[in-house]
Amino acid sequence: METGTGTGTGTGRHFIITGTSKGIGLQLADLLLAKGDYVYGISRGRSDLLESGEEWSGRYRHIQYDLADLTGIDDLVKRVLDQIPCQEASFIGLINNAAMLEPLRPINQCSAEEISRSLNISLAAPMIWSSSFIQQTNHLSARRKIVNLSSGSASYPAPSMAVYCTSKAGLNMFTQCVSLEQTGRQNPVEIMAFDPGMVDTDLQAAARGKSTEEFALSGLFNQVYEAGQLRSPRDVAQQLVERIDEHSDASHAIQTMES
Repeated sequence: METGTGTGTGTGRHFIITGTSKGIGLQLADLLLAKGDYVYGISRGRSDLLESGEEWSGRYRHIQYDLADLTGIDDLVKRVLDQIPCQEASFIGLINNAAMLEPLRPINQCSAEEISRSLNISLAAPMIWSSSFIQQTNHLSARRKIVNLSSGSASYPAPSMAVYCTSKAGLNMFTQCVSLEQTGRQNPVEIMAFDPGMVDTDLQAAARGKSTEEFALSGLFNQVYEAGQLRSPRDVAQQLVERIDEHSDASHAIQTMES
């Protein structure tokens, strides 16, 4: 499927970012726009700070979409790529940033609907985005890169976090598998998973707001917050922007803030 004749005028770097209404996604978009890049933001809600930015000169476009609805992602990818002058673009990136922390309860207390929605947003949606992105851009000569936002929870099991930990572990394995698939291709898609560490986001706030009866680790999350050990979304986004320029291959598929 060939797409991307594009109605835009930018010939530089273009980024598709999920979850741009707040947190790391919002800061990533802001930093990339400040560098002169083009950003196409996807989130369930609006992104007022970005959409109202007159200084972006039309370089930011926002699409409201609920990523729990997996059936429309293929069409959404095509819709976004059709706005990009893909034949002239030097770089096209996909940043799978959106994720869902809930449910934060023992697995036997989680409903099928809660488990399904969380896994759809945090794992299945990035997989489908990546699949469709690769398929629909394979005819292009532009450099292409996928960044999946991971978490330390991918490696460290925790009570009441089975769904979230599983989604992030799955995302890391997915990243490594796709990286191996792309190795040796004529114009391979670079792919990396980036663990930002503990960041002061709404996800952290939600964890801190739980009672210890509901979420056993809420006390630990509060201690880390009160000790000032959380990184700011801006600092994390800045380091990720620097990492994006680096070449990613199978040996560098998983990256952390410290690496």
